[in-house]
Amino acid sequence: MLTKVQATLQAVLNGEPVSVMTPTWAIIEQTTYKNKRLLAKYNQFNETEAGQRALLNQVLPQPLAESSNLSVPFHSDFGRHIFIGERVFINQDCMFTDMGGIYLADDVLIGPKVSLITVNHLEDPRYRRQVHPQAIHIEQGAWVGAGAIVLPGITIGAHAIVGAGAVVTKDVPADTVVVGNPARPLRKIKLAENHYDQK
Repeated sequence: MLTKVQATLQAVLNGEPVSVMTPTWAIIEQTTYKNKRLLAKYNQFNETEAGQRALLNQVLPQPLAESSNLSVPFHSDFGRHIFIGERVFINQDCMFTDMGGIYLADDVLIGPKVSLITVNHLEDPRYRRQVHPQAIHIEQGAWVGAGAIVLPGITIGAHAIVGAGAVVTKDVPADTVVVGNPARPLRKIKLAENHYDQK
């Protein structure tokens, strides 16, 4: 049987709205406070590599794969809902607002200063203090360029490229380059004629 904390976290991960005016929000704030303390220490970069990973693994819901890297500084408001696959690279100064769930599949590349935002507020001013979480899914091999912003509920398809500075408001098809604000399809991915595998 789930504890109250576990049930609350699972509910928001499932996309259930939560009001900042309710006792439930106190559980969210406790998680946020613990996460901020851990990331503050992580971003000081005073530990050994093993120590840095140990700190990060206290933030994430599952240990970071040895083949994946998350650069300092890294910012997240919640931390517990970031799921990272194998061979993922996250460049410096990214912001993950992850209460709704951020899922990075294998081989994903995240450029510097990327923002992944999984929470929104309701438009109706009577209920605007409610937070509506929606997961972001970035599928295998996708690349999100520097300074891009990905909004709640978005899926970025396998091997897609999000251009630097793009604001992604709609799902991105696989094998597609998108650019601009709002992001729009530019072209399909071009496959290189030469073979670039390392010798």
